[in-house]
Amino acid sequence: MDTNIQDKKIELIQWLTTLNDNSILEKIMKLRECEKTDLWNEISSAEKDSIEKGLEDADSGNLKPHSEVRKLYEKWL
Repeated sequence: MDTNIQDKKIELIQWLTTLNDNSILEKIMKLRECEKTDLWNEISSAEKDSIEKGLEDADSGNLKPHSEVRKLYEKWL
């Protein structure tokens, strides 16, 4: 694992041990819970349908080359 990440974790742990502000601890706990959330349960039915259709297209070989897709969507890239 990246040493920089390990250093950040240790710094956070040290900081957490000194916290006395319950509101900050609650915010951190909420952030932790959000990280556990499965994105699939958060998206709309239309988004799920679109993803499933894309997977079906890919499984059936209905694909476009990357260069063709870039041309199609280049104004948004």
